[in-house]
Amino acid sequence: MTPKYKLIYFNTYGRAEPLRYIFAYAGQDYVYEIIEKENWPKLKPNTPYGQLPVLEVDGKPAAQTTAIARYLAKQFNIQGKDDWEILQADSLVEALADYRACAKRLYTEQNPEKIAEIKKERAKYLEKFDTILSSNPSGVLVGSEITWADLVFAAVLSGRQDDLEDRSTALTNLIDKINNIPNIKSWLQARSMWIRKIIK
Repeated sequence: MTPKYKLIYFNTYGRAEPLRYIFAYAGQDYVYEIIEKENWPKLKPNTPYGQLPVLEVDGKPAAQTTAIARYLAKQFNIQGKDDWEILQADSLVEALADYRACAKRLYTEQNPEKIAEIKKERAKYLEKFDTILSSNPSGVLVGSEITWADLVFAAVLSGRQDDLEDRSTALTNLIDKINNIPNIKSWLQARSMWIRKIIK
């Protein structure tokens, strides 16, 4: 019997977006519970680690975005074909988290020299991702089929505008490829309407 999923997060893209991409790609229905920010302080102590998103599976809560994404990838058979591919996908998702942590420092750093250093470090991550992607004739990050790593990369990088000039053609093509998968495209169209309602 298929589990009942409930994804709990704020009314924004944020850290839940990779999970929404995975659900969309798998064609899996789920309940999306929006937490209003003014209600968050009261609800926070009741979450596993005081953070969102939280995924409930048949009423049982789990936290931490990457752990949830990895779990869903296993449920929907998009981890990778074998243990080596699974390891490579895991590694890429972890490296993307490091990349995001690096890029985040730009929001608070004011020293021009340090900003330049951070941008160089950020560019090196993108270069490594490009090398991995460009060396794979299939046009995806791991193996010959789409894995959760491709979905996470597309979800995360689609939401960023600050690194566009440093992205390779291969990375841009991957994002376009994922975002044009019918299920993903339908989600993005629905999300666009959803966000417009929130803004109004």
